[in-house]
Amino acid sequence: MMSNYCRDICAIIFVFVLVSLLSPVFSSKDFREENDSSMPAGDKLKDMELINAYLRKINKPFVKSFKSPDGDVIDCVFFHLQPAFDIPELREKMSFSLPELPKGHDHIAGNNLEIKQLWNSNGESCPNGTIPIRRTSASDIISISKLGKKYSIKDIPANPDHEHAIGFVHNEEFYGAKAVLNVWKPDVIGNDFSLSQIWVLSNFPGRPANSIEAGWQITPNKHKDGLPRLFTYWTKHKGIKHFLLNNYCFSSITTYILKLQPNGYRSGCYNMICPGFVQTSRTVSLGAVIGPISTYNGEQYDVAFMIWKDPKSENWWLKVGNEVIGYWPASLFTDLRNHATLIEYGGEVYSGSSGKHTSTQMGSGHFPDEGLGKAAYARNLEVIDRYNNLNPVSNLILFADKPNCYGVTKGYSDVWHNYIYFGGPGYNPKCL
Repeated sequence: MMSNYCRDICAIIFVFVLVSLLSPVFSSKDFREENDSSMPAGDKLKDMELINAYLRKINKPFVKSFKSPDGDVIDCVFFHLQPAFDIPELREKMSFSLPELPKGHDHIAGNNLEIKQLWNSNGESCPNGTIPIRRTSASDIISISKLGKKYSIKDIPANPDHEHAIGFVHNEEFYGAKAVLNVWKPDVIGNDFSLSQIWVLSNFPGRPANSIEAGWQITPNKHKDGLPRLFTYWTKHKGIKHFLLNNYCFSSITTYILKLQPNGYRSGCYNMICPGFVQTSRTVSLGAVIGPISTYNGEQYDVAFMIWKDPKSENWWLKVGNEVIGYWPASLFTDLRNHATLIEYGGEVYSGSSGKHTSTQMGSGHFPDEGLGKAAYARNLEVIDRYNNLNPVSNLILFADKPNCYGVTKGYSDVWHNYIYFGGPGYNPKCL
């Protein structure tokens, strides 16, 4: 009679064999159908091989998958097989402990707002021991060449392709930030993007800024539905970058990706498209559609975003709505291993087009002076101190690259505390 131990071992072996059979497979036909028109004719075969190699590396074996109504495929991947643990340094420090939530998080309006995504709108979630990862496609890789590098207002030199309308605080020690953002579906043109987010940055003179960012973004170049999607973005230190270039991505695919985006991809990473972020939630998928969407002069829907440094592990954690999503290990960063020096809230638009100003909208597509129900907002603006306390922001500074295109205003109320309205239509008679 087979012992319980043998049965357990056989079951594990069966699961891993099954998982290997279910691993995503990408054919040259799939690639050509998705990207044929966007690739130079002489490079198509080589590019196809390189991108397919990368997709096989980044898309992990799964035990279950969901086909979302928006076309996304969400794979349920074993926690220990997620991309972050391809980095030996992170695998050796794998953590299962829950973070310490900042004090005061139960007393701020909007804290318990729930994040909703299309893929699990019927209540689905991944099985215990797995996490939902949006399957990376060839178009995700190609779009790296078309989406400009993410920027903060402190980037020097400034990039004219990126425009901001934000509130910020700086020149202090920050250990996190929180804001409640309402969700919109602005019109986005061509290869542009439009987003609403919070930034947590270190910005020491003479050194490249470390950055952790989270919010919602619309990128039609990647997702033709033009719907807002939950996103994160972060910049890595040289050691992690060296590992990615020389071990993870294969030299060939890395060379290809860096050729596509010589500045942006070396500087940062979206969602789970490269290893680094460690996801713990089994109900939320980075890069997936977020909703519901606010309507002009109608119902407003918003979600709380919080990034903070856990005082126990010293890792940077992400909470969206009432769900703790996961963490960025402190070892990913240089200056952010200690604390942040700059917090930003608001919107950003990227446009690589020349000539007249882009008509890509920010926020609701309306200027901030239109107010509640009509303009985008970030409310209950807070920062986290070294003692893990949430505090209202003070000395909030407003900044807009081109106020006639995208503007920002600020205010205070007993319910919203500190808040900003921001956004605009882009091209108009005063924004050429």
